[in-house]
Amino acid sequence: MFGKLSQEYKQDPRRRLPQGALVLDQVGQFPILPRLYEPLKADGIDLNNYPKALVDLYTYDGQNYALPKDFDTIGLWYNKKLFDDAKVPYPDETWDWNKLKEVAKQLTDEKKGVWGIAAPPYGQDGFYNTIFQNGGYIISEDKKTSGYDKPETIEGLKFWTDLINEKASPTAAQLSETEATQLFESGKIAMMYNGSWMASAFHKNEYTKDKVDVTYLPKGKENTSVIHGLGNVISANTKHPKEAWEFVKFLGSKEGAEILAKSGAAIPAFNGTQNTLVQSMPNFNLKIFIDQAAVAKPYPISKDTAKWAKLETELMTKAWAGQMSVEDASKELAQKMNEMLSQE
Repeated sequence: MFGKLSQEYKQDPRRRLPQGALVLDQVGQFPILPRLYEPLKADGIDLNNYPKALVDLYTYDGQNYALPKDFDTIGLWYNKKLFDDAKVPYPDETWDWNKLKEVAKQLTDEKKGVWGIAAPPYGQDGFYNTIFQNGGYIISEDKKTSGYDKPETIEGLKFWTDLINEKASPTAAQLSETEATQLFESGKIAMMYNGSWMASAFHKNEYTKDKVDVTYLPKGKENTSVIHGLGNVISANTKHPKEAWEFVKFLGSKEGAEILAKSGAAIPAFNGTQNTLVQSMPNFNLKIFIDQAAVAKPYPISKDTAKWAKLETELMTKAWAGQMSVEDASKELAQKMNEMLSQE
């Protein structure tokens, strides 16, 4: 059975897993999962082979519930042609928030319908990063308290709305009509925060494949960003626990990670296997995504993330549109989020 599954995975690493194994992107459903601590220990699996923040994402009460499969981090994608036309040096690892704002304004040309940056109300590929960089947080480590009413968090949010108010970004209404990625792919946006998952699409796009690149996120008070990813888990109800564990173990192995890297589908979680992906698209500086994993913070989750995440989207959308202040939206979100968390 395992040999057959191994061959099938080599043919298509994105294929569905066998009965008894499944992929989860959050640990909200952990009551149906068995802890992997015992099999991990018994088979000598070293979790140091994976980014710590990714391991933490699937750890609850000190117990591991998943073996990391792949991850994604966020980078600053930029249009080289727009920078060249304006005779502005490309962004690099020395940039901070102030430099980003300065250049975003410099590259904005209202007459041509070009903006220096896109500032949509997105979490993972937007304000989560600036919140973390400013010393704020979305949810406390014990998953009991929201951080949205903290001054550091509010300032991390205002980083984006300030860019809109200063006309360095399209308005919220414009970004709701035409998605930021579409504007970037048509040469209307000079810079945007986006994930490693966009590399394949940009590589295939006729416009972006030789006109854009990516670099490290500009620094705030802290040099960090958000990391997310997939972990393979085992259902507590599986009729084949041994077989499921063997397959999950294979997916999390160096061999499984190398197969994933060759597919170009995602950044494999196993440290030391990511270079294959980096080399597959040499026109982009994809190594920055791997480097940022070392200093990244886990994607914020709780037992029932979906409830407060929906509210987060609703209130931040209103704040971005100017229907309420960032401060009011954040404080209302914190209050309601705390009520939700108390019931988990």
